[in-house]
Amino acid sequence: MGPSFELSPEQTEIRATCREFATEVVAPRAAEWDRSSEFPLQVVLQMGQLGLFGLPFPESVGGAGAGFLSYLLALEEIARADASLAITLEAGVSLGIAPIFRYGTEEQRHRYLPELCSGRRLWAFGLTEPEAGSDAGATRTRARPEGEEFVVDGTKCFITNSGTAITAGVTITARTGSGEGRGGISALLVESGTEGFRVAPAYRKLGWHASDTHELSFSSCRVPRANLLGREGGGLGQFLDALEAGRVAIAALSVGVAQACLDASLEQAQRRRQFGRPLSRFQAIQLKLADMATRIELSRLMVWRAGALVDQGRRAGRYASMAKLQASETATWCANQALQIHGGSGFMEDLPVARYYRDVKVNEIGEGTSEVQRLIIASHLLGLGGSVSKLLDEGGG
Repeated sequence: MGPSFELSPEQTEIRATCREFATEVVAPRAAEWDRSSEFPLQVVLQMGQLGLFGLPFPESVGGAGAGFLSYLLALEEIARADASLAITLEAGVSLGIAPIFRYGTEEQRHRYLPELCSGRRLWAFGLTEPEAGSDAGATRTRARPEGEEFVVDGTKCFITNSGTAITAGVTITARTGSGEGRGGISALLVESGTEGFRVAPAYRKLGWHASDTHELSFSSCRVPRANLLGREGGGLGQFLDALEAGRVAIAALSVGVAQACLDASLEQAQRRRQFGRPLSRFQAIQLKLADMATRIELSRLMVWRAGALVDQGRRAGRYASMAKLQASETATWCANQALQIHGGSGFMEDLPVARYYRDVKVNEIGEGTSEVQRLIIASHLLGLGGSVSKLLDEGGG
């Protein structure tokens, strides 16, 4: 994408392919998956066959070499039909594959990436704990060195893609040092089926019913030292780096849901009649539609701005946080407006706007809350390099 904000022919084709897939395959079944809380395994595998999981990664590791912005375009189109399927893709790529690609050894890349980029297998990302959410440095999971292994004990919560039939494993943060500082946290690759690694039953959630989310526990779980990802003690920094690009992906997902809200509202406004004329003839409705469209376009441009930086190999930093903050809050606002435009029918589960309303709020929470995004942006403005901890240390708390 150049300064003219025009997509390349390849990006346009990818977006069109994903829109067709979302319209013909995903949208007709999204409500059914939502009602049954079914993980749509076969459709996830179809996304893999389309090459969506490998979009931002080079062909040398099994990817498509299409770039990060192409991946963001795919996410928006899938989210426009179903946020649950979109978060499956986002977590699989931004949180599952990306850390292994960026920090893995050649052996680790060779072992895991071809199947993950093909979408035949999924990989999860275990950062959050009951007492370590926004404060990721408060990790309590421990990995005690013992010979050629780490012995892991602890719990992770709210972990996406962690219990599906094709989940191959999870990357977790754990304390490998004796201290309590942020520098003593390492990242470990834990394969599914490892003794001492337990996946709890799926959560009952407000939204994202068709995505897979579990609590994970580790009890004397033995992980080979060869499964250390990156350098020992560098795990937290690696995860925070992964979250930077992941926030742009969540922003793209949010734009997709917001666009779905506008699409539904436009249809409702032209179809529904009150006082002898369509809702679209009422100025109050016109103003809502105009505001929705404007906020969505602003959010989309911010996503593309941050995505272009990632494709250029530059730090997205504050732009990633700005995009995530703007797009996620826009999506929540648009869902609220869409429900208002639909009136009582929007409150019924027969229409997709009720699902949009339930699905959208978590976008302001996952991969860094709106409050954390504001702190990151402020820390950049104050010359602290995006460090929330420095900002808090200097009195920001």
